[in-house]
Amino acid sequence: MQAMTWAQLFHLSESPPFTKSPIRASEFPSGFFRVLKGRSHALGRSRTHLKYARNGADTNQSSQVPDSKTADSENARSPSSSFLSVLCPLLKFFGGGDPSRERNEIVEVITSSLSSVARLPWGSRSLIVSDMHSLGSIENPSKLQLYEFEACPFCRRVREAMTELDISVEVYPCPKGSMRHREMVQKIGGKEQFPFLVDLNAGVSMYESDDIVRYLFQKYGHGRSPSFGLLESTLLTGWMPTLLRAGRGMTLWERAAAEPPSKMIELFSYENNPNARIVREALCELELPYILHNVGEGSANIELLLKASGSKQVPYLVDPNTGAQLGDYKKILFYLFQTYSSGS
Repeated sequence: MQAMTWAQLFHLSESPPFTKSPIRASEFPSGFFRVLKGRSHALGRSRTHLKYARNGADTNQSSQVPDSKTADSENARSPSSSFLSVLCPLLKFFGGGDPSRERNEIVEVITSSLSSVARLPWGSRSLIVSDMHSLGSIENPSKLQLYEFEACPFCRRVREAMTELDISVEVYPCPKGSMRHREMVQKIGGKEQFPFLVDLNAGVSMYESDDIVRYLFQKYGHGRSPSFGLLESTLLTGWMPTLLRAGRGMTLWERAAAEPPSKMIELFSYENNPNARIVREALCELELPYILHNVGEGSANIELLLKASGSKQVPYLVDPNTGAQLGDYKKILFYLFQTYSSGS
């Protein structure tokens, strides 16, 4: 369980394995978990743990939960948690502190561009024309929900796969210090571990980034295998954006608004775009749920972007709560931190 070991670097506390009891609608706060009409019962009765082939053998996902010796809590003094206790403050210090303050544009662009170079082969273009792009507008919400945080390399692996599959998805950011979404993952899956995928199309919920990627390619990629090197490269270069960006998109901003907006923001982006990365970091630090439209090279979502903005440039943000539509990443940052701070 190499992936689980590295995930512990983010203090992802482990809980006992999944239970099989149904999820009741009353468990979810009003207006928060946007389960589509007619689908919530499927999710409740089908928290399925799919089997995937690993090294030629089928492995049941539910058996992949570490035992008590490796499933240390946040306060355990394991080597990984000791490493994190040093890494997180350093990343926060070198990251420039308050993310709402004016930033050095040169540093921002250079570090984000280098992050893109580190992950250059993945998350930049659509490999398959997926049927999922038609499910991604606010009028017809996405039936995929991803709980993650921007700085996590294993969450990044899933987002890269979604770009390549041309998938739109509801993203529920779960930064450290999360006020809402981490609690939801705990309720649905039984533990705080990321990424966590909910597929309302199939009534499936699952942890483990490599299993999620394989599942997405199998179900929405016409059965093809994940891109060469996508899974294997994470431990080699997946940490580079996290380090280069000094932990941006890891921690909840202390002045983030306590309540989410009534309607989900929409973001046109693709995983490896430098400017879009900066916007996604801010959305994570504000814990703002949003619909992510992936528009990599060759994406069918380009038509949706052109209709909204008249341009193919990303990032492009649409906020139905205020009517704002913005295409410059600096303007988007200013808008988000001004609009969704606790003092607004």
